[in-house]
Amino acid sequence: MVSAVRRIDVELAAAAEDRSYPILIAPGLIDGHAELERWVGGREVFVISNETIAPLYLDRVIAAFGDRRIDTLILPDGESHKHLGSLEHIFDALLTKRHSRATTLVALGGGVVGDMTGFAAACYQRGVGFIQIPTTLLAQVDSSIGGKTAVNHPRGKNMIGAFHQPRGVLIDTDVLTTLPARELAAGLAEVVKYGCIRDRDFFAWLEREMPALLDRDPEALAVAIQRSCEIKAEVVGADEREAGLRAILNFGHTFGHAIETHTGYRSWLHGEAVAAGMVLAAELSVRLGSLEASEAGRIRGLLAAAGLPTQPPDDLDPDTFLTHMAVDKKVVDGRQRLILLAGLGNAEVRDDVPREHIIATLVARGVAV
Repeated sequence: MVSAVRRIDVELAAAAEDRSYPILIAPGLIDGHAELERWVGGREVFVISNETIAPLYLDRVIAAFGDRRIDTLILPDGESHKHLGSLEHIFDALLTKRHSRATTLVALGGGVVGDMTGFAAACYQRGVGFIQIPTTLLAQVDSSIGGKTAVNHPRGKNMIGAFHQPRGVLIDTDVLTTLPARELAAGLAEVVKYGCIRDRDFFAWLEREMPALLDRDPEALAVAIQRSCEIKAEVVGADEREAGLRAILNFGHTFGHAIETHTGYRSWLHGEAVAAGMVLAAELSVRLGSLEASEAGRIRGLLAAAGLPTQPPDDLDPDTFLTHMAVDKKVVDGRQRLILLAGLGNAEVRDDVPREHIIATLVARGVAV
């Protein structure tokens, strides 16, 4: 039995069509919801999952789609598999099974599965529909929402991709009971991000409720997920293709992506790299005079309380760090754009940060010269 469903609408009205879609949040949704049927455009369904999630939930998702033609593809798990080779594997399977333009792709997994499924949906027969069923906290509050789809390249994270919005996002909070503790903490990094960039009161709530979140209290998790989704939906609705405001959602990510690139997408989870990146961005904001040191300390303290790293890898020197940062989607006309804070809960985009300030911040946080 599904309890009361929390619904958030991502409003993306365009001149020729309304591409708005709902985010549904409740325990038990993975076993089927009436709206899930309406998101499927035809009789064909292609479910993409990974070898960790499929044994837990794939059969239940297949059953939820009823009497349709359903094919599946199970991919290896992990960020290191988020590349063009895996995307080619998806296309091979779709073509071998002769899926048409009427098919609906379903992403059952974390952010890696969601990003690759969305990118495949954007490209296959020039665009087919897809549904997000995120199974990690990070995917539930961030990557499943907003239509950013991509794969990694050895020289940069998410540099090859497309904007392609899902028909809907189905968030079953029950799946978090099987999520490893490290993955839960990684998702909390993105939750903390929303408080940093947009909602000071939410940040204070997270400071109070972090023990409950780490204990997986259902009500605390539902509130955190809902507020995170509300903030992301608001920002994406105002700026779908990151012409301006949406860039604030990347707070901590420019530094974090540099860490992930340096480590080959293997030893650090995305949320862990973003956590260390947020600390660097906050302390750079202090150095520039736009954030109080006490507020940067609160950010660092909350991330530490979540069990997340607050310093970058000790084998990453400033020159290498800056080289990785230069290969970033937020670099425009050769100018490095950074998302910094003008006070807790108020993000800003800066393209005027002196290189020496960035280096000094990196060194202060333990990056070896």
